[in-house]
Amino acid sequence: MIKIGIVDDHAIVRSGLRQFFSEHVDLRVVGEAASGREAIELVRTTELDVLVMDLSMPGQSGIDALAMIRAKAPDVGILILSGYPEEHYAMNLIRQGASGYLNKECEPMEIVNAIRTISLGRRYITPAVAELLARQLDRKDDAAPHEQLSEREFQVFLKLAKGETAGDIAKTLSLSVKTVSTYRTRLMEKMNLSSNSDLTYYALKNKLID
Repeated sequence: MIKIGIVDDHAIVRSGLRQFFSEHVDLRVVGEAASGREAIELVRTTELDVLVMDLSMPGQSGIDALAMIRAKAPDVGILILSGYPEEHYAMNLIRQGASGYLNKECEPMEIVNAIRTISLGRRYITPAVAELLARQLDRKDDAAPHEQLSEREFQVFLKLAKGETAGDIAKTLSLSVKTVSTYRTRLMEKMNLSSNSDLTYYALKNKLID
């Protein structure tokens, strides 16, 4: 029996997934969460094999939660199920420890196949993500600017792009404002941008935020 946790801020999505998983004898939903913070608590208190997690949630997002979940529960498989296309997030998140990345437009059965693969301790790589991996290996220097950011820089970048202040970001990520400013300076240099509005424009143009 594969024990699953579902993390999504929409109750109807959680309900739909729970119903769908109940049709498969080897899957069992043992917990749910509606935010990144709740997801961390779920992993801490519940025995799970695979966490199926959305990215875009109020407060602490899936991206913010990923590193903490990895630290607290290194053996739990994490399948990101997101509304964003693979090319925008998959590479960064797989590098940060996600076990697989699926777009919400995928066939429902593919989610089940991914969960089964991940429960065996393997990664689930779709053909689209495999192509991105191959392209990145072929052209290391041609990677998009945001793909060259570290895990923390990527988190800070997305929050700045959404208009959050350094104070807000420091609070959410449990960092000092000075540290957030250091990350901001570093990521601006790496991406060759000079203002927060440049960051927002870049993120919108590359469909990293809505």
